[in-house]
Amino acid sequence: MKKMAELLARGQSIWIDYIEREFITGGRLAGLIGAGVRGLTSNPAIFQKAISAGKAYDAEIAALSARGLTGAPLYEALAIADIRAAADAFRPLYESSAGMDGYVSLEVSPALAHEAEKTILEAKRLAAAVERPNLMIKIPATPAGIIAIPEVVAAGISVNATLIFNTRHYRQVAEAWFTGLEMLLAQGRSLPGLSSVASFFVSRLDTKLDPLLAARGFAQWQGKMAVANAAATYDLFLELHRSPRWQRLAEKGARMQRLLWASTGTKNPRYSETLYVDDLIGTGTVNTIPPATLQAWLDHGRTAAALPVNPALSSAALSALAEIGIDLDGATEELQQDGVAAFAGSFAAMLTSVADKEKSLRPAHSS
Repeated sequence: MKKMAELLARGQSIWIDYIEREFITGGRLAGLIGAGVRGLTSNPAIFQKAISAGKAYDAEIAALSARGLTGAPLYEALAIADIRAAADAFRPLYESSAGMDGYVSLEVSPALAHEAEKTILEAKRLAAAVERPNLMIKIPATPAGIIAIPEVVAAGISVNATLIFNTRHYRQVAEAWFTGLEMLLAQGRSLPGLSSVASFFVSRLDTKLDPLLAARGFAQWQGKMAVANAAATYDLFLELHRSPRWQRLAEKGARMQRLLWASTGTKNPRYSETLYVDDLIGTGTVNTIPPATLQAWLDHGRTAAALPVNPALSSAALSALAEIGIDLDGATEELQQDGVAAFAGSFAAMLTSVADKEKSLRPAHSS
């Protein structure tokens, strides 16, 4: 049995955290779908790297520029073309899985992360522009995002709630999903066909806490807190899906909002390349993996179920933080703020890259 098929049998889907024009047109994405990859995520950082590097987009940038597009509208035309192409590649899987998998995610502008009403309007606009049933709109789990998510779901749009770093963020996202579904039911609409994932960021917590642990003389806890934090969130995921509120929605045909493990590439070379894949295999989850990490996992990663762990183990690890004076809630709030800022920075850098390319191509186009 293929490795990704083994995980699927255990209730976990593997998605790819990458998008780029030649990745789609050159057949690499189709090859991964054939091997068992079941969805795709993108973010401003990925698009920034894709558009700024190489010449894959040059011809289209020149053509769009000739039509008068510049700046954000030019970028959006490029991004929507890629998202549509990826969604079309996954469409057969989306249909054969009855809408469980086969999704492609596109993020609302990071500049709107703290503006609920504008996020709602942007989500609706992007969904209409892409016009694919297997699109998920990514909305950050900021306070404004939590307000926006139910309204977007109630508009019949599948949502990828992103930048979740702790159990509080996750609970708010899950309840926002429940609320959106309840709003749909109140409108007399049916629920089947609508999907959501809750994107929980993993590796960045170890990156942030490892130096603090070393400085306090607790190096034995390095590389363990991110998985412990994710495992505690998985326990909450199971608890919420045993609740009467969820059971009522499930009886109406609601689909479970799966936990999606994001930021699963290992940052510390001392750790296994596949740490955040091997230790987070569990029913009802997705792991979106960058290409290099996916290749490493296919080569030597594990497939045995790892979740749920004994709650006492994750609780002991997280309790150790408080005992040595490290504020987990404060650290994870900072990580969310940093994540929003980083994506906003990537978005701005990407717009600069598009503008620079458009200018450099203008003379060649006009000659």
